[in-house]
Amino acid sequence: MAADADDGVEDVVVSANRIAQETSRVGDSVTVISAKDQRRSQKTVVSDLLAATPGVTMTRNGGLGGTTQLSIRGAETHHTLVLLDGVKLNDPSQASGGFNFADLLANDYAQIEVLRGPQSTLWGSQAIGGVVNIVTPVPEGPLSGAVSAEGGTHDTAALRAHAQAGGERFAWRVGGNYLTSDGISAFSRDLGGREQDGYRNVGFNARGIFHISDNFSAEIRSTWSDGRSKFDGFLSVPPYSFTDTPEYGTTEELVSYAGLNIGAFDGRLENRIGFAYTDTDRHNTDPSSSVPTTFDATGRNERWEYQGTLRINDQLSAIVGLESERSELSTVSPSTFDPNPTPLTGDVQTDSAYAQLNATLLEVVSLSAGVRYDDHDTFGSHTTSRASAAWSVTPSTILRASYGEGFKAPTLYQLYSQYGNANLDAEEAESWDAGIEQHLFNKRLVVSATYFDRDTTNMIDFVSTATPPFGYYDNMQKTNASGVELALSAQITEHLAFSANYTNMDAENTARGTANFGHTLPRRPSETANAQLSYDWSFGLSTSVAVQHAGRSFDSISNTYVIDGYTLVDLRAAFEVTDSLEVYGRVENVFDEDYETVRRYGTLGRAFYAGLRQSF
Repeated sequence: MAADADDGVEDVVVSANRIAQETSRVGDSVTVISAKDQRRSQKTVVSDLLAATPGVTMTRNGGLGGTTQLSIRGAETHHTLVLLDGVKLNDPSQASGGFNFADLLANDYAQIEVLRGPQSTLWGSQAIGGVVNIVTPVPEGPLSGAVSAEGGTHDTAALRAHAQAGGERFAWRVGGNYLTSDGISAFSRDLGGREQDGYRNVGFNARGIFHISDNFSAEIRSTWSDGRSKFDGFLSVPPYSFTDTPEYGTTEELVSYAGLNIGAFDGRLENRIGFAYTDTDRHNTDPSSSVPTTFDATGRNERWEYQGTLRINDQLSAIVGLESERSELSTVSPSTFDPNPTPLTGDVQTDSAYAQLNATLLEVVSLSAGVRYDDHDTFGSHTTSRASAAWSVTPSTILRASYGEGFKAPTLYQLYSQYGNANLDAEEAESWDAGIEQHLFNKRLVVSATYFDRDTTNMIDFVSTATPPFGYYDNMQKTNASGVELALSAQITEHLAFSANYTNMDAENTARGTANFGHTLPRRPSETANAQLSYDWSFGLSTSVAVQHAGRSFDSISNTYVIDGYTLVDLRAAFEVTDSLEVYGRVENVFDEDYETVRRYGTLGRAFYAGLRQSF
């Protein structure tokens, strides 16, 4: 994404090369969602923010709190690596190792980076489709804070608050959030769903930074959330159809990090030593069953890491890193047939090393090249590489190109469950993209176009058999995704701004000899588009209209059920009552579009929300 047309300040990203860089010097395709973008959108959850960016599609099983998954450039949903300040959020207890965005609320982040294309060289397993890195604010300045509250349709209420302060030696920030909604029926109302499947989420975060000396600092941060969502399921007796049920699930997530930052040689060498820990506990309950607990799972991830960044001179820098990661799972699914089954447990260790060189030639060409080695204690070793280039052909024209390799290690479930296969290999991907970004009228108009192509091989799929346990996992699938991403950002007048993006993509199964060869991958619309027109009035009122479009797609790889395309329109307004008080409101899905992202699941119709923000 180019510089913000409002202030001319260029975006800086961390995820592309694991160091802070201006986007004009990054060869990879990346979008930055700024704090201002988040505030203007008034979105409640991060997934809705991401769905408005190029190459990203989102599906949700029902309303707020329903299972929410994202696909980047047609990759599998579990091929997206999700980070919070560089700490991996993906859940080791998930069968596919993916991340459920349902409980990730939009909580005044500094920015959100969407890095498209395989990125395993710097970020390891799962970064095949791309990386989503959520960056929290660094506390600074005198004591300050803010509180916001809103309410709306479906008895939805939300409250957020934070406070922070930063001095010469110590800086801190604490925050919290609460969200509740009666929701809609997860089972589509058009098919007979009637009960409301509500959602509740409470969260807390804290961060502290201690500057021991000019070259030595320590940091600790932690984020905790607890979500509870009702969902619908299948009848336990014939005809076993999907319908309203009283089931609900809880998800408790803890993300923590502690680290030391050590500088040397007048700041030319930066060293970071850290320990990251994530713990995800999921629990499903069916109050109508004689065995109420239907699922219980815990996934933990512990990672020790070292990263050194050496700035050799103004044109050349090097990054080296070492990581040691241990993932654990424990999962059990009681039923009336087996109320006390033996839990599935497992753990795996992965040790990694990576290195990358970044060079700037003649102040106009930025190059990067890197390699990574991973040693997985079950499937063995794996090596990936990447390279990228950004060339400022003129002060207003930037050419970009990148090549990247990605891999995804078999999950603990795929290795050790009753369907497990200890001989599985890692899934692999190769991808390249190339694009141009053009600045016009002193950057008041920025247009870009990018073409991408990715082949993914060795993909793990379930193979059915006629004898118990009636199947196993094996490396047998191949896919390809290619397409073009277009984007435009225009500051038409001092008060009027317009932005838009469009993605056209073909994503298909390329495994010859299989029943679904040549079929379109499920839930990947061939076309997606987003647009926003905003006007800031001179008396403190800001207004905007946003449009989101998704073309038709298929619900399964067999391509037998078509999910129709849809177009959603939102209206938003905010008014600054004083320098510290703002009132705002929005109407979502203005025309009450009836649509699906997942077959049989309901979606929110027209909804109204209003709130206020008070800062101090």
